[in-house]
Amino acid sequence: MRLNKDIVLIFRKGFEDNCYQLLIDAYNKIISDKINVSILDEDDISALLNNNIELNPKSIEWKIDSKTEYYIFKDNLVIKKGFAKKQSRIDFVFSVFTLESKFKYFIEAKKLKEKNDSGLKRRYINTGIDNFVTKKYENGSLVGYLVEGDLNNTVQGINELLKKDNRNSECLAGKKLHNHKYYYESEHKEIGILKHLIFNFSKN
Repeated sequence: MRLNKDIVLIFRKGFEDNCYQLLIDAYNKIISDKINVSILDEDDISALLNNNIELNPKSIEWKIDSKTEYYIFKDNLVIKKGFAKKQSRIDFVFSVFTLESKFKYFIEAKKLKEKNDSGLKRRYINTGIDNFVTKKYENGSLVGYLVEGDLNNTVQGINELLKKDNRNSECLAGKKLHNHKYYYESEHKEIGILKHLIFNFSKN
């Protein structure tokens, strides 16, 4: 039984890595196509990324399906008129099937700008980080779309807000990821490590 659990953990890690690779490839395609995403809405950027994921031959090779604006239904769901609008939605869901199971991995996306008065860094915390910390979203990561300004200053700005909230131990720390330069992790007592990818569109 223990072996089965170990195999599942290994599979889940490989699945997560493949989801990251598809997302990173999609980002790199936008960069190579020189698309100016600064004029686009957050959902527009997600739609572009998802289209690139669907066109990526690796998604077929790895048998991974992706969707945007995915409803997350809870166990205590009350079905009545208008119930769908009241459910949580997350930006990306990746799905893969095995012979016995279906695995899902979730990504929440947030638009970011460096400037202090944008409010987007606060939103990254309140409806990004905190939605994972409270387990509104589970089994997933955050991706930030930096459309304006310096990346390091933007991450520092997020950390300053966390410190202002007396959450010093939850600050984003840069880590190494073999296929993407801007990768961070934050640690939270409620959930452990939360992973963050930042996509730097600010110079595109």
